[in-house]
Amino acid sequence: MIIGACKIYFRASWVSSLKEKRMILKSIISKVKHRFNVSIAEIEMQDSHQNGVIGFACVSQETQHADQMIQNVINYIENNIEAEIYDIEIEII
Repeated sequence: MIIGACKIYFRASWVSSLKEKRMILKSIISKVKHRFNVSIAEIEMQDSHQNGVIGFACVSQETQHADQMIQNVINYIENNIEAEIYDIEIEII
C-alpha cells in the first residue's frame, strides 16, 4: 500500500474575515472531493483569515500512480483557487 500526502500553503491577502476564507476553501475542497478520489481538508491555520493550509491524501498500489494523482490535484487546485499558493509539500509513503 502506497500513501500519497500533500500540504498546500496559500495566502489570500484580500480576505477580510474567516467566513470569507471558509467560503473559498469550502468551494475548492468540495470540487476536489467530487472530481478526485482523495481525502481533503483544511488542516492548519484555521484561525488566520488570510493564510491557510489544505491537506489531502490518496492511497494506491503504485508509487507512480500516487504521485500522478497528487500532481493532478495540485494542478487542479492551482488553476481553480483565487489565492496565491506559496508552498507545497509532498510525501509518498
